[in-house]
Amino acid sequence: MLSKSPIWKPHATVAAIVERDHKFLIVEETIAGKNAYNQPAGHLDPDENLLDAVIRETREETAWGFLPEAITGIYLWKHPQNNRTFLRFTFCGQVHDHDDNQPLDDGIIAAHWLSLDEIKARKNQLRSPMVIGNIEDYLAEKRYPLALLTDMQAKVS
Repeated sequence: MLSKSPIWKPHATVAAIVERDHKFLIVEETIAGKNAYNQPAGHLDPDENLLDAVIRETREETAWGFLPEAITGIYLWKHPQNNRTFLRFTFCGQVHDHDDNQPLDDGIIAAHWLSLDEIKARKNQLRSPMVIGNIEDYLAEKRYPLALLTDMQAKVS
């Protein structure tokens, strides 16, 4: 009899692309004792849909409310050091309602508005290659309708 190996599961994550005056909303965070730069992003929580997740993560990491307008892409990436695989759903949209008094998530140093050149200058500090890849796809005007997503929990409830 063949033994069953555990089912492989990627980490489901979301990210937000926000551009304002040719600058992008970027999070500076501490990961494994080092500073890194990323879009507002994070893991999908249990019983949460993708839109709620990206709105929540953006608020927690930047103190901005996020209004998703489109899907920029769905990305699969395997971290070369720890072999963890990430399935990232990236959304573009606008921010509103900034709360200056809101504390940011643990590990978040600050939220910044950076130009593409400023982000590329931090290439060695980017959390993953998805940071630049997501922005390049956004700048290439890749947009997919939010209607592409179907939350079956909402349809069944």
